[in-house]
Amino acid sequence: MVSVFDQGAFAPCPAPFNMAAHVLAAGAATPDKVALSVVTPTRAEDWTYARLIAAVRGTATGLLQAGLTPGDILLMRLDNTVDFPIAYLGAMAAGIVPVPSSSQLTAPEVQGIIDQLRPRAILRATGVPCPDTDLPVYGPETYEAWHDLPPTDWHMGDPERLGYVVYTSGTSGTPRAVGHAHRAIWARQMMFDGWYDLLPSDRLLHAGAFNWTFTLGTGLMDPWTRGATALIPAAGSDPAQLGLILNRHRATIFAAAPGVYRQLLKFPLPDLPDLRHGLAAGEKLPEAVRARWSDATGTRIYEAYGMSECSTPVSGAPGRPAADGALGVPQIGRHVALVDEDGQPVPLGSEGIIAMHRDDPGLMLGYIGAEDATREKFAGDWFLSGDRGVMDAQGQITYLGRSDDMMNAGGYRVSPIEVEAALATLPGIAEVAVTDVAVKSDVRVIAAFYTGPEALDPEMLKTQAAARLARYKCPRAFVHVPALPRNPNGKILRKALRDHPI
Repeated sequence: MVSVFDQGAFAPCPAPFNMAAHVLAAGAATPDKVALSVVTPTRAEDWTYARLIAAVRGTATGLLQAGLTPGDILLMRLDNTVDFPIAYLGAMAAGIVPVPSSSQLTAPEVQGIIDQLRPRAILRATGVPCPDTDLPVYGPETYEAWHDLPPTDWHMGDPERLGYVVYTSGTSGTPRAVGHAHRAIWARQMMFDGWYDLLPSDRLLHAGAFNWTFTLGTGLMDPWTRGATALIPAAGSDPAQLGLILNRHRATIFAAAPGVYRQLLKFPLPDLPDLRHGLAAGEKLPEAVRARWSDATGTRIYEAYGMSECSTPVSGAPGRPAADGALGVPQIGRHVALVDEDGQPVPLGSEGIIAMHRDDPGLMLGYIGAEDATREKFAGDWFLSGDRGVMDAQGQITYLGRSDDMMNAGGYRVSPIEVEAALATLPGIAEVAVTDVAVKSDVRVIAAFYTGPEALDPEMLKTQAAARLARYKCPRAFVHVPALPRNPNGKILRKALRDHPI
């Protein structure tokens, strides 16, 4: 038997369709229910569904009055506030294509996005990096006032039309603009039972910032689609406070990257009588962290595997827990296989590339402006993730690592080529290779290995890197080496540096 999991198609996305209307439909039926609480240990800023929907539809009106039209691209340079999801949904409500971006990006990195996508306008929070531009730039005094404008009608249309764009680091070193259709949100319903066990009565606390795509999907869009309540820690919250927040705001589900669980477990946890379970994604969850959480809270963590191009199709769930050491199984409605380089499914128990069928409703439309790169990700009917694994007879998939040199930094996938390109022109560096290195059994950091006449001041290098790269892409260590390891053809062997002391 071959490594293919297909347990039936999911109901097709209806047409016409609008992602924002779909996300907020359940809330429209319960207007007085709290949709969002921005929380600290002692207080909560509550947004009812009625208030949230009014702000979203008012923002849509404001964007249209500003001259944007359906299909235009809107770059979001917003920080960790509720303005972020309101602008995101408000744009889609009007048929405008939002591009959420990390507030950590530097002005040169943002210029690259502008050059590639040619957005019609930019929303920019005070202090968030953005280059000088001739494009219309709207600040908080404008986009927050839009919340109170009269509501616009939902822009209904083909569910296959471009809905939003997110960025992911490409293996070429060029960040890729991943285009998703409006129907991508329809596919996320597979996670409600296949990962979250999400109920309308749940209060889901996501530990990430508003402007992280993991938070945007798992922490906001999905609870709102279900009519549940989303809890987000206020900007600047200390990880030591998360236990109190979970307790005092009666969170029933907790979602975070593995690194957050690791940080949280450094502090004593209060009783969490309302907590049903935790969710983890973004990087592989260490078994030691899973066990420590279970001992401390009496609840389990359910892990999911995914990527920007196809959300999270493989997971454990309360009704279908992952086998020991495995990621879990594909969700009902997903069509997943382990394939070889030619897209042929491999036998059960054999190593292969984790692949999604091209008809999966959660799969991207493609990389914007990079048709060749899009084609390279497909082999036959399969989208190749670049991650390797093994599938057993029950569909349980065990993760074996990347096929390439991509790194993982706190849940963000980072291309070593992109970091190397930013560092290669620094004075005193002849050559540079970047990889992630283990500093503890369950902690990895980005390290840069370089050659040159002499070792350089590491603080100077960190300062120079921070001026060119988002903080999560910056190396934590710089190591001067006499030469970089290479294969017989002269290619740098980054993996050979992963055991190098730093």
